[in-house]
Amino acid sequence: MSSELLTADINLIQRILPHRYPFLLVDKVLDIDGFQSSRGIKNVTMNEPHFQGHFPGNPIMPGVTIVEAMAQTAAVMVGTALNMADKEMQVYFMAIDGCKFRRKVIPGDVLELKLTTVRGKPGGKVWKFAGIAEVDGEMAAEAQFTAMMDLPKE
Repeated sequence: MSSELLTADINLIQRILPHRYPFLLVDKVLDIDGFQSSRGIKNVTMNEPHFQGHFPGNPIMPGVTIVEAMAQTAAVMVGTALNMADKEMQVYFMAIDGCKFRRKVIPGDVLELKLTTVRGKPGGKVWKFAGIAEVDGEMAAEAQFTAMMDLPKE
């Protein structure tokens, strides 16, 4: 891969991921460095359905959705590097390890999702990633997770 970093706007994200509202949790992916690393953005807004019940009067983004946003960012990174737009790639969690939550994520925050590949290779089905989610440079969550990439047959 060249040293030029790639990006993915919402249109490309939707061509790679099968997720849609209300479960599409990444708005943009910046700095995609092949299969190695990427940085995604999730704009947290009050109109997201989980805030109705988590928690009324004190809206906090559920931790599981933060981890899902990290996973979606990783899937877009791999999908972009493998040219998977419009090819119906599916990705499934296999494990989540070392997950820690450090601060609340609330409406108005911009969640920055930083992902690195721990293990995985083009053509491989099982990948492991390390993710960090930050708001204004402060760590909100961290996790390692393993996912299976179900790639369409060529």
